Amino acid sequence: QVQLAESGGGLVQAGGSLRLSCAASGRTFSSTIMGWFRQAPGKEREFVAAISWSGGNTYYADSVKGRFTISGDSAKNTVYLQMNSLKPADTAVYYCAANSRPTIVTRAGQYDYWGQGTQVTVSS
Repeated sequence: QVQLAESGGGLVQAGGSLRLSCAASGRTFSSTIMGWFRQAPGKEREFVAAISWSGGNTYYADSVKGRFTISGDSAKNTVYLQMNSLKPADTAVYYCAANSRPTIVTRAGQYDYWGQGTQVTVSS
């Protein structure tokens, strides 16, 4: 099992920045892909970004490309999501997720482990 714990959410004004962290524990060697998803009220959970531990490949949703950056610190088993130029449309609960697939995938159902989520609210 892999346990994931997100932190760093909060309230920020439009145009501001936040950095989310996701600390992994347990059988972390079994997780090869780490991803961030978000879910706004009344909407489905959507892919935001993902990173591969081997090679450091990254992939972003078009809606956040150029504004968000995903990175990882393998020594700390921690993944980060730096969010800049935030918009009210970015308001959601942000979830960290992990799987053991060989390449980055973007569907929520393809991830095996999930954190509890952290709220991000962007005011206009």
